[in-house]
Amino acid sequence: MISGLTILAIGFFLGMRHATDPDHVIAVSTIISREPSLGRAGWIGALWGFGHTLTILLVGAAIILFNVAIPVRVGLTMEFAVGLMLILLGILNLTGVTRWLSEKFSPAHPRVIGKHVHIHGHGSHVHYHWHEHQPAAEHHGPALAAPGWLRAPFAKLGIFHSLRPLLIGIVHGLAGSAAVALLVLTTIHDPRWGVFYLLIFGVGTIAGMMLITVALALPFSYAGTRFAWVNRGLVTASGLLSLCFGLFVSYQIGFVDGLFTTHPNWTPR
Repeated sequence: MISGLTILAIGFFLGMRHATDPDHVIAVSTIISREPSLGRAGWIGALWGFGHTLTILLVGAAIILFNVAIPVRVGLTMEFAVGLMLILLGILNLTGVTRWLSEKFSPAHPRVIGKHVHIHGHGSHVHYHWHEHQPAAEHHGPALAAPGWLRAPFAKLGIFHSLRPLLIGIVHGLAGSAAVALLVLTTIHDPRWGVFYLLIFGVGTIAGMMLITVALALPFSYAGTRFAWVNRGLVTASGLLSLCFGLFVSYQIGFVDGLFTTHPNWTPR
């Protein structure tokens, strides 16, 4: 039992370390580059970790329990998808499409004139104010109680900000699931403990990514609107880094590892 608990503890810390892989950090940096809130950045990291853990569990459990063998080209394709995703994230950040999507699917202010309800956040509470775009009108009216769903943690992110890190985590999980499962097969011979290890590994990944996203969000939060040029520079830098690293990964998988050649060579990593 002590040996099993030790292995699970190692799995948790390996999961935290796994969150620091360059492609993971670069991907989430493009997500939180326009996120000034440390709390929201932490939730974004948790959603990425949940998506990553979901695919690690599904694919890894299939390998451990049913001896599923992943073909070489399928494995390379899953890793190639990460490169394409990094390229896409970089382009969206550099062109401003990310900001447009954010405003369209998670608007901070309704596009109406005249008297309407305006959402406000003070501290950890979200509530409504009556609001008018009239020079002579009172800017804020009596507050209204927010509905229960709006007070939920994920409601503050909106659909776009919630689905984006979740889907990115799923793609990353597909790329890394085979390597994690093969590591489990060589160290843990009981399939049930192996699957439980994957779960603990995923929990460690979630914790690690939450810490990383909060740390990455610090400079963006500090710059905010006080140093707009610094914020713009950080956003541009994260986009360029994601684009360049995505091109490197795509070339490495496509031609060095041979996805687009007649003799592919895949080593899960």
